[in-house]
Amino acid sequence: MTRTVNGEVLFGRREKEVLRKMIRQVADFSGVRVLTFCVMSNHFHVLVDVPVEESVSDAELLRRYKVLYPKPTRYATASIQVLKRKLAAGGEAADELRTRLLARMGDVSEFMKTLKQRFSIWFNKGHDRFGTLWAERFKSVLVEGRGNPLQTMAAYIDLNPVRAGLVDDPKDYRFCGYAEAVAGSAEATGGLLRVWGDYLGGDHSAQSILSAHRSLLFGQGANPWLMGSRAFDRETAVRVIEEEGGVLPAAAALRCRVRYFTDGLVLGSAEFVRELTGEVQRVCRRKKPPGARIMKGAEWGGLAVVQNLRERIFS
Repeated sequence: MTRTVNGEVLFGRREKEVLRKMIRQVADFSGVRVLTFCVMSNHFHVLVDVPVEESVSDAELLRRYKVLYPKPTRYATASIQVLKRKLAAGGEAADELRTRLLARMGDVSEFMKTLKQRFSIWFNKGHDRFGTLWAERFKSVLVEGRGNPLQTMAAYIDLNPVRAGLVDDPKDYRFCGYAEAVAGSAEATGGLLRVWGDYLGGDHSAQSILSAHRSLLFGQGANPWLMGSRAFDRETAVRVIEEEGGVLPAAAALRCRVRYFTDGLVLGSAEFVRELTGEVQRVCRRKKPPGARIMKGAEWGGLAVVQNLRERIFS
């Protein structure tokens, strides 16, 4: 997740549409797979899968380069023809070129860097603006790559416009992965298949994928704010959790802002999180390895995170 400077509301429909397309474009170049995403007026979320690529052929390097630079511009250091000749010639220069290109692929940080830079250039040029557009380095959470952790994170991202009060149903918000999938996008449906494939078994139809995702978005009924015959709202839910130690159904909790999904560092089963605490200690330069903290306040199915959030978890 990354946010604009000072959280300024800068993106209208046109800006969201351009950023939506750039997310797909840069992901293709970077060799990462978008599982779902959501573009809002002052920030965006994207859930990506980074496959391990042992090698990338020259033909694939050229294809990806052309995706990012379909027409040579002053920002593109080489045209497709020049790049093709250099790679075909072989030798030290070709190896150096391959290394430079591959360094920009298969890495979340490079994906986000390229995406944010390209969008900033487009945005500033079109709005007679200069300087930084984004507030900070993006926030990232490493998510266990299957089952409940992945499904819950995908649902949380797709529910952004519902939490913001823009729509009642994320299918009505064009700038998220779920809406793209409902509209028939093969890319978006494929992303949700990666999220739900294990759960679905052999039934990988678009209908089964969307049905599975929708069951998490809305719980057992059309209104996740109903518990039995009792209706409640977000403010009541937060009070029940924070002050009374209550527990919400997951579908209702996902309609609150939950800091676990942006600040938890690692999200998954307790076993998965424990396996990564040593790496978190090294990267974050902590004196002691952190523990696996079971997520509170909702029926999360045993999900755990690394970060022990001392401030309010829900809002």
